[in-house]
Amino acid sequence: QVQLVESGGGLVQAGDSLSLSCEVSGGTFSRYTMGWFRQAPGKEREFVAASRRVGGNVYTTNYAVSMKGRATISRHNAKNTVYLEMSSVKPEDTAVYYCAADTADGGSLESDYDYWGRGTRVTVSS
Repeated sequence: QVQLVESGGGLVQAGDSLSLSCEVSGGTFSRYTMGWFRQAPGKEREFVAASRRVGGNVYTTNYAVSMKGRATISRHNAKNTVYLEMSSVKPEDTAVYYCAADTADGGSLESDYDYWGRGTRVTVSS
């Protein structure tokens, strides 16, 4: 059974940086595509970023267009953990942030992912 647990959410000030973590248990973390999604109040869940293995220890990343330049996804395979860092956060970044794992070549669609965490809430105050 694969389980994902996010952490790092809370209240942050606009303009500050944000760091989220997601620890994965079960399966082979290094082989997973790991993604971050978010769901703002009253909106549908949307893709933020993903880290996908392309071979060996080489990974590629991709980001939602709206997040490029402000978000960085990284992973530490020995810790079975994926991270999301965001800079210059805005009130519109307020959302529940979810991490997800895919055993194949996941992309930016929710349906690509097999396992999900319960999310961590981030509130950005102005």
